[in-house]
Amino acid sequence: QVQLVESGGGLVQAVGSLRLSCVGSGRTFSTYTMGWFRQAPGKEREFVAAIGRIGFNKYYKDSVKGRFTISRDNAKNTVYLQMNSLKPEDTAVYYCASDRGTLTIPARVPSLYAYWGQGTQVTVSS
Repeated sequence: QVQLVESGGGLVQAVGSLRLSCVGSGRTFSTYTMGWFRQAPGKEREFVAAIGRIGFNKYYKDSVKGRFTISRDNAKNTVYLQMNSLKPEDTAVYYCASDRGTLTIPARVPSLYAYWGQGTQVTVSS
């Protein structure tokens, strides 16, 4: 079982930046594919970014490419989401997620991730 704890959310003005962090439990963090997802009120949870086990493979939602960067530090059991040039439409609860260690490449589908954090609110004002 993997426990994930997100932090770093908050209120920011448009074009501002935030960095989200997600710390995972356990000694095998480097064997997990990690993803960031978000859910706005009244909408389904959607993929934002994902990163492979050693940080080489990275995938992004089209609307965040060039603005968001996913990274990981396996020595610290942590995955990050650097968010720049934020827009009001980025407002949502952001969740990090981990697979069971079986994905060979990062995935965009939420159901392929087994473990989820509690979420952190990101609010972007115009």
